[in-house]
Amino acid sequence: MLTHSDGAIATDLEAHRVDLTGYCYRMLGSGNEAEDAVQETMVRAWRGADGLQASAALKSWLYRIATNVCLDMMQRPQRRARPMDLASPETADAVIGDGMAEYTWVQPVLDSRVLHEYADPAELADARETIRLAFVAALQHLPPRQRAVLILRDVLRWQASEVAELLETSVASVNSALQRARATLDEIGPDPAGPAGLEEEQQALLARYVEAFEAYDVDKLVALLREDAMFTMPPWKHWMRGPLQVRRWLLGQGIGCKGSKVIPTQGSGCPALGTYRNVAPGRWEPWGLVILETSGGVITGVHNFIDASLFPQFGLPTYIEE
Repeated sequence: MLTHSDGAIATDLEAHRVDLTGYCYRMLGSGNEAEDAVQETMVRAWRGADGLQASAALKSWLYRIATNVCLDMMQRPQRRARPMDLASPETADAVIGDGMAEYTWVQPVLDSRVLHEYADPAELADARETIRLAFVAALQHLPPRQRAVLILRDVLRWQASEVAELLETSVASVNSALQRARATLDEIGPDPAGPAGLEEEQQALLARYVEAFEAYDVDKLVALLREDAMFTMPPWKHWMRGPLQVRRWLLGQGIGCKGSKVIPTQGSGCPALGTYRNVAPGRWEPWGLVILETSGGVITGVHNFIDASLFPQFGLPTYIEE
């Protein structure tokens, strides 16, 4: 049995938090739910640590607990999705309608909560691809155990025998589940936003987007968009495609964005922005967390999550004053 002090056990558990959060995020499609799942995992692990025979078994034991926690949380029939999964694109002057419940949507996540920023650059780039919104949304199409198998095998690079032990099944069953999961993802097709751009390219686009948005130079802003760029606004399923519709939106129904301030960050493997709307002289308050997808030197997706509750999760301030 483990004989570590309480402090040492806590340190050992905490060393796995980022990786576990990344695993749970891909399973659940929500950064907030992933945090809850990991916290429950840590509580269960702490309670059972005295029964663990060796420190070497800690990782697989934690992932077994986390998998069971996630499977329990995935009992709801509603799978998380993106607006593009639920409706066809609409025009800028279409009626938006009512927003949909939070659990409808794949939610963004702060990169540093689920990725090790000190990792090898090539490995970090690959890991970022697996937390992009399109990939996480595609995972939601898989049955829960298939989802776990695919993440463990193809994302985390576990051996089939390790996954079989974790799920208490056979290697043949794991291989079969993986084959079916891969086939489903192949049917869904590639990310319409395209492969992510190089980090230097992303940061250059981010800087130009921030400058244009804060100046509310709409022509300069939409010039950064690819011709088929997606513009979404969860919790509404209304979304638009292409610079023309985005321009009409920003100068029409979205004119309230004018005068906003932004704070750059990094989320869902992409450049991101916390956007703040002017509410009084010298004061701006949160209104949307924006994920910018880029590829080939242009912006391919602008995903506006109109949800101020995301700001604390991203370490963003609750207001800006000048």
